[in-house]
This record gives sequence, C-alpha cells and structure tokens, in this order.
Amino acid sequence: MATTKKAAKKTSAKKTSTKKAASKKAPAKKTAAKKSPAKKTSAKKSTRKYSPAAGKQVETEMHEMKRGKLKSGRSGKKVTSRKQAIAIGLSEARKKGAKVPAKKS
Repeated sequence: MATTKKAAKKTSAKKTSTKKAASKKAPAKKTAAKKSPAKKTSAKKSTRKYSPAAGKQVETEMHEMKRGKLKSGRSGKKVTSRKQAIAIGLSEARKKGAKVPAKKS
C-alpha cells in the first residue's frame, strides 16, 4: 500500500505541473496573435487623408493671413494664429467637397 500512495502522489504532482505550464504558454500565444494583424493594417493605410485640393485651400488661406487680409467668421477680426488659418482653410475645403477628415469635437 505504501508504494501505491507514493505513485499516486507523483502522478498528481505531474498533473498540476502540466496545468501550470499550459497556463503560462497561453498568454504568450495571445500576444503573438495580436501583433500579426497590426502589421497587416498598417500596410493597407497608404491613401491620403487630405486631398491636394484641401492642401491648396490651406495654402491660400495662409497667404491671406500673412498679408493681413484673413478675417475670422462672424466677428470679422483679423486672424493672426497659424493654427486658426489652417482651420479656416480646412473648413472651406470641406464646404467645397474636398477630401478632409471630419472635425474632432
């Protein structure tokens, strides 16, 4: 009887060790699976976000700002900020139907 108890303890010890080893391997497989689709999506993203027409519109608005002729919407105040001039150019490009991403709110 003593020999059978020792044998039973050894087999139960082996079962627990295999469970632990299996649980350690599972997360490693999951992280490897997540990395491969990310590479595929980055390769597909080759299209332009802004159309050439949108870039041209922003360029003209920048020139107006530098000359001091660019005015803001309702208030009609002179625009002095570079970022504001770009925003006005993109807004007007959207109105004309150029390819420009949607505004971030």
